Amino acid sequence: MADRQTVVRMLTEKPYRLGHLLGFTALTELHNDWIRDMVLGQKDTTLQSHRGSYKTTCVSLALALLILLRPGCRTLFMRKTDGDIKEVIAQVRKILESPHWAHLSRCLYGTPLVLTTATVSELSTNLSTDIKGTAQLVGLGTSGSVTGKHFDRIFTDDIVNIQDRLSRAERERIKLLYQELRNVVNRGGRLYNTGTPWHPEDAFSLMPPPRRYDCYQTGLIAPEELAAIRDQMAPSLFAANYELRHVAAEEVIFTHPVTGGAPALAEQGIAHVDAAYGGRDSTALTICRRQGDTYYLYGRLWPCHVEDVQEEILALVRRFCCGRIHCEDNGDKGYLARQLRRQGARVMAYHEGMNKHLKILTYLRSVWRQVVFVEGTDPDYLRQITDYSEEAEHDDAPDSAASAVRVLWGRRGEGAIIRPGRIALTGEDMTL
Repeated sequence: MADRQTVVRMLTEKPYRLGHLLGFTALTELHNDWIRDMVLGQKDTTLQSHRGSYKTTCVSLALALLILLRPGCRTLFMRKTDGDIKEVIAQVRKILESPHWAHLSRCLYGTPLVLTTATVSELSTNLSTDIKGTAQLVGLGTSGSVTGKHFDRIFTDDIVNIQDRLSRAERERIKLLYQELRNVVNRGGRLYNTGTPWHPEDAFSLMPPPRRYDCYQTGLIAPEELAAIRDQMAPSLFAANYELRHVAAEEVIFTHPVTGGAPALAEQGIAHVDAAYGGRDSTALTICRRQGDTYYLYGRLWPCHVEDVQEEILALVRRFCCGRIHCEDNGDKGYLARQLRRQGARVMAYHEGMNKHLKILTYLRSVWRQVVFVEGTDPDYLRQITDYSEEAEHDDAPDSAASAVRVLWGRRGEGAIIRPGRIALTGEDMTL
């Protein structure tokens, strides 16, 4: 029998391997990080992940581990409906009744774990140290009452769903409930939220900024399977369930981005920098190479002043063997171009004379089906493009992407003012 210290180390460092023993063989190192944070973390946390990413499986394992490792901890698990609760409580119960948990309990406490309370909404074991008799795990739907209850840990899982997208009254009800949960968690306790966003004003707006894992980041869904899912679903629903963003169907401009191109396909192209100098703007870098009718794009987005990432920009330009860096001089009078030239970069500054939204529609949307984003592209860069509408608050990435496409468009004279010593970013046959 393994000693107690070895068991604790295994459970806290590699809990996903325990999941494999229980039959959850699809769990990866990514899920291991999620489970560890659910069990060991201290701060309120929000985890947003796409459908089919096994986040609820991770929650089930974490709940079972908390009962085993922290038997005095009182945990509330909340989902949208009572029926949803029964499903997860039943899964936690099966984990607790497994021979693996009995063996682990013997190693830790010298006695096998035995369920003393096992209903569709409550679980407790012989390990409990609560003298009040409160169950170690309580499941509750969002229609239940939390008044007067107190817990050390609260897990909310999918308490926001499509009802919140369609009904303002439902959104407000869940937001009030979430605020009440702040009064239910004990001092020093923790709220852990999992799910997918459905509306800009849903309860996620009250939660801590999320750790986001969309369908392009996790690698859990094969490209062909993802394409089949996308074809069977409205763009706005696919965006919510798999891309973790909320868009109105009538506002969708850039849907179904093609990703996964080899980084080498973007090499020996051109670079474009959309610089931020303060406020809430971000600095965007686009590296683009055109081959035939296909545009291979690599994109990065930094929420900071361009000077803070200047060295990183130059390193990426060298890595992709870019011929030139293009940047407009409207806002900075050519300051960025001069700074980059001092460091040996080949830079072409231009004066932008085209309406930004019109430029994005004219160039980026026109070739959208021919754009391939290569591996390594910043998810935030891609998300800002797919979230773009005329009313979008942030447009640095789509502006940079459209400007890069325009450079390689193959015709000249549209949207840029040619001045001595500057270049018009509208064609490959450009003149100084």
